[in-house]
Amino acid sequence: MEGVKKILDEIEKAVKGKRDVIELLFTAVLGQGHILLEDVPGVGKTTLARAVAASLGGRFSRVQFTSDLLPSDILGVSVYSKKSEDFVFHEGPVFSHFLLADEINRSSPRTQSALLEAMSERNVSIDGETRKLPTPFIVIATQNPVEQFGTYPLPESQLDRFSMRLSVGYPSRDNEIALMEHGVDDVLNKVSAVSSLPQLSSWQEKVVDVNVEKSLADYALSIVEKTRELPSVRVGVSTRGMLSWRRMSQARAFLAGRDFCTPDDFFELATHCLAHRLTFTDTEVSLIQSHEIIRSCLHAVDVPK
Repeated sequence: MEGVKKILDEIEKAVKGKRDVIELLFTAVLGQGHILLEDVPGVGKTTLARAVAASLGGRFSRVQFTSDLLPSDILGVSVYSKKSEDFVFHEGPVFSHFLLADEINRSSPRTQSALLEAMSERNVSIDGETRKLPTPFIVIATQNPVEQFGTYPLPESQLDRFSMRLSVGYPSRDNEIALMEHGVDDVLNKVSAVSSLPQLSSWQEKVVDVNVEKSLADYALSIVEKTRELPSVRVGVSTRGMLSWRRMSQARAFLAGRDFCTPDDFFELATHCLAHRLTFTDTEVSLIQSHEIIRSCLHAVDVPK
């Protein structure tokens, strides 16, 4: 996949030393999934999202979520025009190929829910009319897991629409020294479009055709069922979550140049695709603990031969 490698290399010009995260994020893009980047401020989440859009030449919009943000600020609004004597719809930032929902948990649940239809169906209903969103349409949302003052935790229905939850992490010491010496003002200027949106759409169509053997589908479903049986879990992985995990595994296989999935594709993506979909009886369960619970479910199911 020489074309994909060029994109990954281009993104890495802006976010150095994070090849693993870049590959995971682009896997989600190939699988037409949405991504939740959960990490402390200032580690390059916004830069990463911008670099992905720039490498593909896609239309990028950024919305800073705040407590006073309204759904119309995201979706758009109809304004009366004296000239036409009718209402004219003005598109909001959701009408883009890559939408960065920055600090999404700082807005009210009402505003967060404005993205539900867009993320599920790639269209929005406004003033009684359904409007299609551009293709592709990918939401990359960020949130700070540490600071909780003035935030609204994402409801389960919203979390379930994110195909992956990823963390960027701090840069390596060498990369931080390079940033101190050269600054960060021009890193995005180094990223240019090395592919196109039609090419991305073509790859996304091929991902759907990646073969998943019945035994592998049974394996994945058994793991999902394990999450529903644990006494510490109030709500396990949903059917939507299972199908999303399958699609992400197909995308991982495609990224590796294969037209079939292996158990490793499902295994390696399990924590990223499933951990955020669990609802626990103990609300204080951490992200690390939820990852451990998913790993325990993985080890409880025999891998197909």
